Amino acid sequence: MAKISLRNLLLFLAVIGPGIITANVDNDAGGIATYSLAGAHFGYSLLWVLIPITIMLVVVQEICARMGAATGKGLADLIRENFGIKITFYVMLALVFVNITNTISEFAGIAASGEIFGVSRYIAVPLAALAVWWIVVKGSYKSVEKIFLFACLFYVSYLISGVMAHPQWGDVVKNTLVPTFNFSSAYLIMLIGMIGTTIAPWMQFYLQSSIVEKNIKREDYKYSKWDVIVGCIIAAVVAFFIVIATASTIFKSGGNIVDAADAAVALIPLAGRFAGLLFAFGLLNASVFAASILPLSTAYSVSEAFGWENGVNRKFSEAKRFYILYTAIIVIGAAVIMIPNLSLVFLMYISQVLNGVLLPVILILMLYLANKKPLMGNMKNSKTINIISWASVVFLVIVNIFMITSLFIK
Repeated sequence: MAKISLRNLLLFLAVIGPGIITANVDNDAGGIATYSLAGAHFGYSLLWVLIPITIMLVVVQEICARMGAATGKGLADLIRENFGIKITFYVMLALVFVNITNTISEFAGIAASGEIFGVSRYIAVPLAALAVWWIVVKGSYKSVEKIFLFACLFYVSYLISGVMAHPQWGDVVKNTLVPTFNFSSAYLIMLIGMIGTTIAPWMQFYLQSSIVEKNIKREDYKYSKWDVIVGCIIAAVVAFFIVIATASTIFKSGGNIVDAADAAVALIPLAGRFAGLLFAFGLLNASVFAASILPLSTAYSVSEAFGWENGVNRKFSEAKRFYILYTAIIVIGAAVIMIPNLSLVFLMYISQVLNGVLLPVILILMLYLANKKPLMGNMKNSKTINIISWASVVFLVIVNIFMITSLFIK
């Protein structure tokens, strides 16, 4: 029995990576800004949202990981093969636009957090851009994955900041378990933003591509599934404590913030210098981390969609278009941040809302593929997974309709 347990543990450790990395990268600069705004503007009242969002995240990520293991192909590849080049082109066009705005927000996070530590954006941003480019272009999948997994450890800074903010735990538990809802445009936009930043469209493409590149097969999938579940739970816990940190301090004091860097600065007098600096360090780590993954996810998706050679294990000469696209997105993201006196708060926030708007389209395509017997075999969706998935799609569509309507009807 001990041998079996040890074997299972070793197999789990062998496949661990894609699920944990993908889920945690989504707590990026835009995500941290969105959760910080949720706590600072609405207090604890949106904590309940994290429970259904986490369930949705687990289900969606599990479907993608399973499709990767069952087919040996990335999501973009499957969309092209099953829906044709025209639909694939429009999906990729929307995805590239949203991912570029997300990448810009990552470098905005690097610039803002660097300045909190006294480092000019004109130094921090170019150094970070060069570092993330070098790690991926010069590394192998195994080395890149190890670096990304190490970066995940530093998200613990948000848990510490949340505890140091001295939350009212009774109110935290109540608002986590008892939903509250209103139909104001601000509330609905924040709700969509939280969903969009937690279950971003790029995640599905990146996770499935990572499963394929790591060569995880059908027989190994049960271990990879736990990698996905653990990753989603960790990401949700981090988001939970970000909301708690800002709700317990900024909202309680009646303060106002416009981004995650403001939240870090505001925490210093309210929760202590150490808590504020930890929050800023978490933002820096998350931004650098995501500035690597988002361009990489985009390069994977577009390369798969149009049949280009791709993968971190390939040399530059073997996958030129893959690496050129990756480089171009990093350059664009870093260059925009270097423009003097440019405010990127709206872009950071709207990128998360656009994620929420695009997500139902991606989910519908995924669900069609995941239920296709000739494609998935005995790994196609179960009835339970389909019920949760389609309910999630319907919920997203309804909330989107309410949000858009509220913007035009006062």
